[in-house]
Amino acid sequence: MPAAKPAQPIRLHTTLLSGHGHRVKLFLTLLDLPFEVVELNMAAGDNRRPEYLQLNPFGQVPTIEDGDTVLFDSNAILVYLAKRYGDPSWLPQDELGAAAVQRWFSLAAGPIAYGPCTARLVTVFDAPHHLETAQKIAIKLFDVLERELADKLFAVGEHATIADIAAHTYIAHAPEGGVTLEPYPNIRAWLRRVEALPRFVAMPSTKVDLLAG
Repeated sequence: MPAAKPAQPIRLHTTLLSGHGHRVKLFLTLLDLPFEVVELNMAAGDNRRPEYLQLNPFGQVPTIEDGDTVLFDSNAILVYLAKRYGDPSWLPQDELGAAAVQRWFSLAAGPIAYGPCTARLVTVFDAPHHLETAQKIAIKLFDVLERELADKLFAVGEHATIADIAAHTYIAHAPEGGVTLEPYPNIRAWLRRVEALPRFVAMPSTKVDLLAG
């Protein structure tokens, strides 16, 4: 059984425009858990300060503090929150359901990270990556997901899981990296279903106007 709500708010260390951080913020909100955001100024080096590196030696976001428990890596945090506080439907326990969630986690850490996430890093944050390569990865990924989502309501089946939470943010914000979602009606319908979940909160959009096509 999921644990009761935490005795004190979970502390979420992140930045406002981090898609990885938004995954965790979104899931905390969907679970209706008490939390407070510790906003890091990456440009000022907050993530490299000794006190933060004690929490997350990689100096990345997000990190959570849940009482004495400290966790980093957004996908690992999603698993922890689902197991500790979530309804069992968020993380299927049958072999096929669990495998399907893991496959989407691999997409989140692979083609999603190197495709729409990286393209957005270039256009929004001027990161030193190759924009065209990232956009090609995103398009190849979306071509596959468009077919896969043709007969599914959510990533794993008939109800939302943490697979949807891991995948949603960077795909929804792909246009900020110059990758249009117009050719992908099934993906756009899936995004709308995720966004219709009770207590859904969106990550703020940036002002970048680089829609492809």
